[in-house]
Order: sequence, then structure tokens, then C-alpha cells
Amino acid sequence: MELCDIVATRGARLAAAGILGILKKLGRDTVKVGEKQKSVIALDGGLYEHYTKFRECLESTLKELLGEEAAETIVIEHANDGSGIGAALLAASHSQYLGVEES
Repeated sequence: MELCDIVATRGARLAAAGILGILKKLGRDTVKVGEKQKSVIALDGGLYEHYTKFRECLESTLKELLGEEAAETIVIEHANDGSGIGAALLAASHSQYLGVEES
């Protein structure tokens, strides 16, 4: 079990680093003066849903990387069937892109 925890911790820290990269790209990694806009991160998967060690490590690492103030504006939610919804959104955005490309 200890080996599983080590691997899960590493995976959670890498996932948090990836999430931080996306938040930085979107400009949501800092809190602007007078603005407390929330960012919601929807995660899907059994690892996040059922493995408490992974979930806690991901959340604490994100808090560590962002700092207390910015971390308060981030909400992480479990999204059931997030993969299916993501695939549908990707297909819809790609079909719109094809329409623009043909014009």
C-alpha cells in the first residue's frame, strides 16, 4: 500500500502542476485587487473520486503552488461522465472550426 501512496502522490503533484499551468495561461493564478472571481475545475475519474490520498494531495499541492489567497478562488468538483461531456464539447467546437475554415 505504501508504494501505491507514493505513486498516487507523485501523480497528484504532477496533475496539480498541469492545472496550475492552465490557470496561469488563463490568468486565474492570482487574485486581482477587488476581484474574487471563482474558477471551477471539474475532474472525472475513479482515482480522484475514490482514492482519498490522491484527492487530498492534489488539492493541497494546488494550494501550495497558488498560495492561500489565490487557492480560495479555486473550486475542484468531481464531474460524473466528464469524459463524455468533454468529448462532446470538443466535437462541437471542432465542427464550428470546420465551418469557419470553409468560409
